[in-house]
Amino acid sequence: MARSESDAEIESDRQGAFRRVELGDIERARSRHMWTRSTVHVAGNLVLAGQWDGTVTAFDADSLEPRWTTTHPDHAVGIAGLDANRDDGTDAGSAETVVVAGRGKMGTIAAYDAATGERRWRYDAVEDVGEAVKETVFYLPYVVALETDGAGEDAQIYAAARRYERDGEDRRWYSTVLAFDADGTVRWRYETDASPIALGLDEGGGRLAVGYNRCTGDHDNGLVVLDAASGEPAWTWDPGTPGDRRVGDVSFDGDRLAVSSHGDKRGYLLGPGGAELWRVDLAVERDVGDETLYAYPTHAHASDGRVAFVTGNTYAKERRETENRHPNEHRIATFDAEGALVWDADVRGFVHGLDADGETIVAPCAQNFRVRDPETHAVRWFDLDSGEERSERVDGIATAAAVDRGTIAAIEEPVEYHDEGETRGEYALRVGSVGR
Repeated sequence: MARSESDAEIESDRQGAFRRVELGDIERARSRHMWTRSTVHVAGNLVLAGQWDGTVTAFDADSLEPRWTTTHPDHAVGIAGLDANRDDGTDAGSAETVVVAGRGKMGTIAAYDAATGERRWRYDAVEDVGEAVKETVFYLPYVVALETDGAGEDAQIYAAARRYERDGEDRRWYSTVLAFDADGTVRWRYETDASPIALGLDEGGGRLAVGYNRCTGDHDNGLVVLDAASGEPAWTWDPGTPGDRRVGDVSFDGDRLAVSSHGDKRGYLLGPGGAELWRVDLAVERDVGDETLYAYPTHAHASDGRVAFVTGNTYAKERRETENRHPNEHRIATFDAEGALVWDADVRGFVHGLDADGETIVAPCAQNFRVRDPETHAVRWFDLDSGEERSERVDGIATAAAVDRGTIAAIEEPVEYHDEGETRGEYALRVGSVGR
């Protein structure tokens, strides 16, 4: 549980300019990166932290004093904000409503008043994707992505939820994409037997891109672009690769859509209707020593004619363990509108997710389990145009980060490498500024 206002311990980070507030206890991570267990969101003068025990706390961005705390019905693993449209003078930062995504028995999506924490509505995605057949985390209903658009009564919320089950070699996914009105009314559903991993909404709110990272059933497209008003498919795209791995992330820039491909480990920029404008090799299969290695492009962000892709851990084609590392693992690479490389940099560890605001793109860098170097643990942020990099070291691992109007917030989780026996870091919210 997050600490109350009276006993919250807030202190200047001894390693840098970020401030810290402790979040309580969580099981320490091990050498390999763990699933998403925390989330953070910045909305003007609010910083919201979601925890694995379901606690959601809104902190003042300047003082880090808690404004309110509530308990989400499931593990709180995603937060999105809706713009303010108040006429009562209430100061709620730039958000009137915050929407929280859950992973757990119910797969709950709930909206809360940003000023008070009062729950406005709740929807349980278990009604769409079904109940878990095993009491383990990977089988639980999981709201993997949220997108929001508009303000007040005109606001729209989009969520992607999925559930997994396995019987021997038979693996099945049940998933739905949901569109909500501001009051929680469901406007439409788009259901498949594939595994969604990412949503992307275009600037005008007319198109919603859905990325599917696993297609094991009848649904056989890694990308579906839906009409946001009706939920009807506008167009589809797929890397055309064998196997069930397809798409890792999606991001609109105007009418262009950046896609990271799990299928062929490349990055794509698509035009209207799915026309391929260009593609780039990110971490395609490469022979290193006697191993054939690759890494998945895990994230994409497109804005103002720039497209950034991030790659993840090294894997070997023929074996589970590797002696070597792919030369492009744990890398951020940014390309221009024509597909030419503008800059690249090492992120040095697994990145759970990206966030961006204007020209700033922020990456929470967790452990590098093959190297196990605690010096890689950091929050890193880059200028999207120039590649200028700044960072904030953390003792534990940075597993979530957000940026808004110059404020950066991140979640630190404790880690204990399996061959060391030393716990590093703690469960904490850390807040600083882009310019330091």
